[in-house]
Amino acid sequence: MNRSFFVTAAWLAEHLSDDAVQVIDARLLPPGQEKLRDIQAEYLAKHLPDAPFFNIEALSDPLSPYPHMMPRAESFAVAMRELGISSDKHLVVYDEGNLFSAPRAWWMLQQAGVGQVSILAGGLQKWEQAGLPLQSGEVHLPEAEFEAAFDDDAVVRLTDVLLVSHEQSAQIIDARAGNRFRGEVDEPRPGLLRGRIPGSLNVPWNDLVENGELKPATALKAIFQQQGVSLTQPVVASCGSGVTAVVVILALNSLGVENVRLYDGSWGEWGSRNDLPITLG
Repeated sequence: MNRSFFVTAAWLAEHLSDDAVQVIDARLLPPGQEKLRDIQAEYLAKHLPDAPFFNIEALSDPLSPYPHMMPRAESFAVAMRELGISSDKHLVVYDEGNLFSAPRAWWMLQQAGVGQVSILAGGLQKWEQAGLPLQSGEVHLPEAEFEAAFDDDAVVRLTDVLLVSHEQSAQIIDARAGNRFRGEVDEPRPGLLRGRIPGSLNVPWNDLVENGELKPATALKAIFQQQGVSLTQPVVASCGSGVTAVVVILALNSLGVENVRLYDGSWGEWGSRNDLPITLG
């Protein structure tokens, strides 16, 4: 695995006071858990020192009917400045330790043009296990300098995916659990149809993860090969709402695969419509 995507808890502890390093809390609840847990309260109860809360829900496009859609670059930059996040620093993002949401924050910051973004291996859980310092309460940082210019080519739209599905011009990889991919269970978000995009392949995101980081390269290659994915062909990554699809992107990038784009609407968009082809089983 290309370790440059991650930093260890020991490395971060050593560099926590460096002016050039900034830590960001990017915890996010999986769909269906919002009524069971309060992620804002969990953040306020404990987080890494001086780590602002990168709220993926709040940082998504407020005008879109679909969850977690990328915001406009200008509004994202304003939000980052207000959080005190500087685009000139080495940004280290973390989640609760399951590698569920940190990759999405990593990807959003990279797409905004931040030069150096890493993920804390093992997240908050590994940090706590090491007995390293935590903080509670709000984090108030001075307004920072942040410029953003998103790469439009990194995201594909519904019409693009429809064409890819029809022509098989790229591999569509769905990161949802297998029973959701096959349409055997209801989606956790109400109102969505069951099934998958025709021609798509299934690589459940958590199959790629071990102890809060990616599995070794040999294991990742074996998983992709087993699911029929070619590492030499272009990829469109999808999931439920564009969050865990980035785990697939991260895994492929770590293997040197760069022709990978995100279908940001994912099943939250595709499965909400009655005029699109769907495969079951």
